[in-house]
Amino acid sequence: MTAGGTEELRDILLRDYQPRSCLEVPEHAVARPRFPVIDAHNHLGRWLSPDGEWMIRDVPALLALMDECDVTGIVNLDGRWGDELEANLDRYDRAHPGRFATFCHVDWRETVSVGFTERLVASLRQSAAAGAKGFKVWKDLGLHFEDPDGKLLLPDDPRLSPVWATAGELGLPILIHTADPVAFFQPIDRFNERLEELLRHPEWGFCDARFPSFQRLIDALEAIVASHPATTFVGAHVGCYAENLRWVSRMCATYPNFHVDIGARINELGRQPRAARDLMTRHPDRILFGTDVFPPTVERYRLYFRFLETADEYFSYQAGDAGRQGRWRMSAVDLPDDALRLVYRENARRLVPCLGGEAP
Repeated sequence: MTAGGTEELRDILLRDYQPRSCLEVPEHAVARPRFPVIDAHNHLGRWLSPDGEWMIRDVPALLALMDECDVTGIVNLDGRWGDELEANLDRYDRAHPGRFATFCHVDWRETVSVGFTERLVASLRQSAAAGAKGFKVWKDLGLHFEDPDGKLLLPDDPRLSPVWATAGELGLPILIHTADPVAFFQPIDRFNERLEELLRHPEWGFCDARFPSFQRLIDALEAIVASHPATTFVGAHVGCYAENLRWVSRMCATYPNFHVDIGARINELGRQPRAARDLMTRHPDRILFGTDVFPPTVERYRLYFRFLETADEYFSYQAGDAGRQGRWRMSAVDLPDDALRLVYRENARRLVPCLGGEAP
């Protein structure tokens, strides 16, 4: 192509620029994991379903998919409370013992009324008695719910301390998602590494005086972990701060009750594979396998297996470019067997013993 023939490309739109790598690198497909797996972060209920129906329409088909991928159990984070919890327990835990463990929520809308602490604690106790195996806390605590005075309620508010303590007393691990990716708290401008994603979903941006800063939310997470050593916390999405694995490693080293899952963050781990491998081999007893892919698919499970088991370099963290989160590729971490066994299954079995049955 002559120099003149490139003029039309000088002002190419960002969305139209889709470079194709010229690298010739080894590729290894991993159809089945080296060891059995527990998916400790997934959504099988109705809470996040776009139409209000069950995320999984065909449970036997899901079980067949799990068997095909050697997934012996799944943590279902959609239990909610009351009748919805009972419905999830009936559909999954009670119908298929050992294959599913449903976590409850509490109704944070209670926080606008005086006396909310006692009501939240009572709800948690009722859910545990019904059969919930853990407690899911989402990012809306800290970003959306207000106290009786109309102020945003943060996780480290002293009025919530009895809730975290009660979870520990009941033996319920807390899987907590605090904040969101760091870029979501930065201006949506040409410097934002997730600009395309935020342009698709501007409501995901929290760079606004109405919201706490990312650092304030992360400090709140550390505060509750530090002040409740008898309560087990699992920081979702690699500890809620996958962009800073030094922070995650320090948390694991400092607080024996702190764990992380890798759900929906292999894209972040894979762009810093040496740091990610160091984290997983330095703290192998604190890392839980999870996907946050709902409904689960064989293809996504295999991508996670490839990321954890091979030494492949510079491959896509998803199929195609639809829904891309950032303009990068990832490399795999090639975990040793001793760490892989713990990450894949044994850590989840320890925290959620009902998923401890033998692999099929």
